[in-house]
Amino acid sequence: MKAKSLLLAIVLLSVAAVLSVVNYQITPLPASLLFVSRWVAIAALALHGLYRRTLTTWIFIAMLAGAAIGHDWPGVAVNLRVVSLIFLRLIKTIIAPLLFATLVSGIATHSDLKKVGRMGVKAIIYFEIVTTLALVIGLAAINISKAGVGAPVPSPTGETLPAQKVTLSETILHIFPENIAKSVAEGQVLQVVVFSILFGIGLALVREDRRRPLLTLTESLAETMFKFTNIVMYFAPLGVGAAIAYTVGTTGMGVLLNLAKLLVTLYVALLVFIFAVLLPVALLAKVPLRKFIAAVTEPVSIAFATSSSEAALPRAMESMEAFGVPRQIVAFVMPTGYSFNLDGSTLYLSLASIFVAQAAGIHLSLGRQLLLVVTLMLTSKGVAGVSRAAIVILLGTVGSFGLPAEPVFILLGIDQLMDMARTSVNVLGNCLATVVVARWEGDLEENPAG
Repeated sequence: MKAKSLLLAIVLLSVAAVLSVVNYQITPLPASLLFVSRWVAIAALALHGLYRRTLTTWIFIAMLAGAAIGHDWPGVAVNLRVVSLIFLRLIKTIIAPLLFATLVSGIATHSDLKKVGRMGVKAIIYFEIVTTLALVIGLAAINISKAGVGAPVPSPTGETLPAQKVTLSETILHIFPENIAKSVAEGQVLQVVVFSILFGIGLALVREDRRRPLLTLTESLAETMFKFTNIVMYFAPLGVGAAIAYTVGTTGMGVLLNLAKLLVTLYVALLVFIFAVLLPVALLAKVPLRKFIAAVTEPVSIAFATSSSEAALPRAMESMEAFGVPRQIVAFVMPTGYSFNLDGSTLYLSLASIFVAQAAGIHLSLGRQLLLVVTLMLTSKGVAGVSRAAIVILLGTVGSFGLPAEPVFILLGIDQLMDMARTSVNVLGNCLATVVVARWEGDLEENPAG
């Protein structure tokens, strides 16, 4: 019965897709026929979901339903944004206590702090190598496609984004918290990570009888936050569907016409990065690919649909622990990568910055291009979970290189679609990083219990 329902859904989706192509490229079809075909196909998928009963299946169904709602009833779709915001708020409440609990318990349970330091050095080296490769691929892709050449530059408007020049010293200073409560309230993930690492090291240096009560508390808090995550994830299809509906309802399908070249360039570059960088790394580390893909499917799907690393982080950490990576490695590598291993965002920033220069008709030498994207990479640390952070950083940085701000506003129309791709690659890259570091440390469990 499951196979029949899935086959029926695939057939109906194929019919709906063919009808759409015929409508746009051959001969117009009645809108009612397209409408009915879309929703019959989605209903068939929902029927399959009733038998399948997995969260990933329902997230996929919700994405399709959300896109259909956004296309058919944009007014309703815009109002659905509150549902996605509620889901994201619930997720955000998990981040700080989960990071604190897992990092502190992970570090404090280590009897050998030198191992923690060694693991951190390995992780940072890995992060920098992989993000540099992402940077190179992004630069190559935009210089080959020249997607910004001839792009229509909007005239200056009164619309502004919070942009400011960020110096290297300010970037470094921003890493360290002055008030942990303020860091938690403002969602400064990197500051929470630094505080938790230092707190964990301090707790590890306390004698056993004093350390044990607080260690038990943090371990219990970590378990509780994972259960909290499970509860919130039951609402993921609603949040994901609402997010997709809002995106389609506000930007529309035609938004891709003027910026399709840039969008295709980004997606192709990300695919090249996945198959030319992440896949060889996984093979060299002897990662069981089928098992790994099954483990990352759900967090990557959530990241793609919500455009939020925060939404996917708790589930990604839980999935990697179930995959066989010890909790102390997951707790250390994943949050650190959350700030330093933004593969998708790094690649996107290299694309977007050169796109701005191309659209403005300004030629940048290779050295100038490298300096620009390295500056963007440094100023983007720790902002993976901030909505539209890449656009804000891009706007604040291009001005310091003498580039106009107007071309940046061209990107706003499809930023959501680009954000979905770059965020999902961020999550995928960080999941792989935890497995690679665990393999280097010789701690990867091939057949974890449970």
